[in-house]
Amino acid sequence: MGARNRAVTLAFLGLGSWVLGLAALDAQVPLSPPSFHHLHLNSVNPEGAIEFYLKAFPSTSKTTFAGQPALRSPNNVWVLFNKVGAPPATEPQTAFWHFGWHVTDVRATLDRYLKQNIPLVPLYTGTGEGTGTAFVSSDTYPGSGGVLGLTRSQIAEAKAKGVKPAGGAGFAYLRGPDDSLVEYQGNMPAERFNHIHMYQEQPYCAQLWYQTHLNVAAPAPRAGAAVTQASAGQAARTAANCAVERGPDRTLPALDWDGMFRTPAVQTTIFGDVSLYFYMNQGSTPFGPTRGQLIDHFAVSVSDLDAWIAKLKAESVTFLEQPYTVGGLRAVMIEGPSREAIEIIEVK
Repeated sequence: MGARNRAVTLAFLGLGSWVLGLAALDAQVPLSPPSFHHLHLNSVNPEGAIEFYLKAFPSTSKTTFAGQPALRSPNNVWVLFNKVGAPPATEPQTAFWHFGWHVTDVRATLDRYLKQNIPLVPLYTGTGEGTGTAFVSSDTYPGSGGVLGLTRSQIAEAKAKGVKPAGGAGFAYLRGPDDSLVEYQGNMPAERFNHIHMYQEQPYCAQLWYQTHLNVAAPAPRAGAAVTQASAGQAARTAANCAVERGPDRTLPALDWDGMFRTPAVQTTIFGDVSLYFYMNQGSTPFGPTRGQLIDHFAVSVSDLDAWIAKLKAESVTFLEQPYTVGGLRAVMIEGPSREAIEIIEVK
């Protein structure tokens, strides 16, 4: 072999080693977090449900997905519907509580809903002998310490001190088709599908599950919180200390007259611009599976489904359905930490 050929061969071998090195490096790089793709509801009348959401949230549009009518939010999030013959179950409670939209002006939206006869769900405020209600959270006493709402004793104290509701922006609820519960929150820059509020058996452990298995980032401290985990001298949550007791106190405003348990709460797991918010199980009965209920599952999109299947199987994640196709796209269904169904769909 001549000197020139030897040089070319050595250069080629060197290039090959570099490529192999890159391949080994790529194998160690975590997969990018998925993006939120859609929320899937069971409905006795998908067409009627879509018309309702078009009226409630004018920025949405009617379209089709996998050959079926669908709703699309301007942030490229879909709401899909599976037609069922009987009203979908909403009891017993599963990990899914409600889903929500951002609106640009919650007060104007409330006024419009009243004129359109859209069913609204009042919040109990703990005032007026305990039976007072308001449609917007900011029409009652503000929370403190980063917790939404006040306990009844804190409400009495606020009342005695002459504290006044802040007014303005806040959160509110409407009752949608098939007995769905939908939160609308403002005042935000644009109207769009924004979140799913969930219950988890152990919110901190669920947060770790999503970070470990779906590669979501750890949440940033919530704006307005009085203390952060670090400033309070608390250790970072790990598998060893993620299981905690539910806080003893209910706070208001809430959809139940006696309030709701809001500690601990995890804010937030994010897929793109859609958030999952976690509260503790409000009762004592473990959650059942979400399939077949009103909120059947949510879906996230990835670019390499095979890589995700390999990762999740190696981590012993529960698969509810092995690879199948939906609208020509490959997908699998897995189960989350509180038996929530999660579809992973491949979008190239």
